[in-house]
Amino acid sequence: MHSASLNAYWQLAAIAVLVGSVLWLPVAQAQIPPLAERLQLCSGCHNPDGNSVIPENPKLSGLDPEYLVRQLQDFKTGNRKSPVMGGIIPLVDEKEFKALATFFHRQTPKAGGSVDAKLAAQGREIYDEGIVGSAVPACSGCHNEDGSGTEKYPRIASQHSTYVVQQLLSFKNGGRANDSKAVMRAVAKRMSEKDIRAVAEYVVTLKGAE
Repeated sequence: MHSASLNAYWQLAAIAVLVGSVLWLPVAQAQIPPLAERLQLCSGCHNPDGNSVIPENPKLSGLDPEYLVRQLQDFKTGNRKSPVMGGIIPLVDEKEFKALATFFHRQTPKAGGSVDAKLAAQGREIYDEGIVGSAVPACSGCHNEDGSGTEKYPRIASQHSTYVVQQLLSFKNGGRANDSKAVMRAVAKRMSEKDIRAVAEYVVTLKGAE
């Protein structure tokens, strides 16, 4: 199946989960705490522990809570676009963002799957050293050598390579524009698609802070 077809399939699947969750909420509202209700919405795409098994959907486990709150706020205001999150975020009150972000931050990230070793080796060089000829800085300078990230830059260790490619290409073509001072847009525009796929393959192998 082509990648475009896969993306369409998962978007439809996520929307189906959303519709089911919305129908379920009125019945369960009196029985389940608010956080659990919201986690029910999140789990369809990201798994209950934040370790999404869908390559197009990011793993949220271990993400810095401040970073995750900012992403939720950007989805809420429309500064970050997503067909799926655009339908889900109106159901979540902004006052609940911190609790959700804290929950996923406390979940244990799971290691990534198998990778193309040759491509990952090329990605490691870019991640650690950058691309001098294209003025691409080392990824480790912002995301840390182990990919653990900070409150400003996200954890990318063991993240799905498909999702990383998707986001870098989106920064490259301007589809995503919620990066501070357009830093990621500037970096991604200097990277070829081959560079992007290599880096994405390497970050799967990173383990983050132990």
